[in-house]
Amino acid sequence: MVYVTRGLVDVLLGLASDADPDDVTTGLSVTPAGDLEGADSLPPETPVFTDFFLPDPGNAVNAVFGVDLSTPARQTHGRFVSHPVGELEVSRRDDLAQVIFVAVPPWEPDRASFAAFDRTGARQPLEVLDARPPEESLSEGVGD
Repeated sequence: MVYVTRGLVDVLLGLASDADPDDVTTGLSVTPAGDLEGADSLPPETPVFTDFFLPDPGNAVNAVFGVDLSTPARQTHGRFVSHPVGELEVSRRDDLAQVIFVAVPPWEPDRASFAAFDRTGARQPLEVLDARPPEESLSEGVGD
């Protein structure tokens, strides 16, 4: 089972919609369920996809052979890709990761527009959670 927050799904579909007819690809990271508000039904160590790294569509130097050189690999646990003109499946052109989220139009979370796959392209069971990470401020850790 792959877990993702509803907030992240909404943001990713918004990015895809804004970029349409171009595609979007970006790294995703997880937060343990125990650190989330509203994920009490899961074991605390369960990874839940909660965050994304801003895509940089104009900087091809940072994406070499499907590897985003601008984001440390240890921070990305998955990838998001949009297919504005394609199927809801992993394509040969997609950046591979342990978990790959794919979205297709009409970019609506309540439709069959969003799915999770493993690196072989097999669709994975997906649960969208009404959970959210604890609020952080930019001033935390500054000056420490």
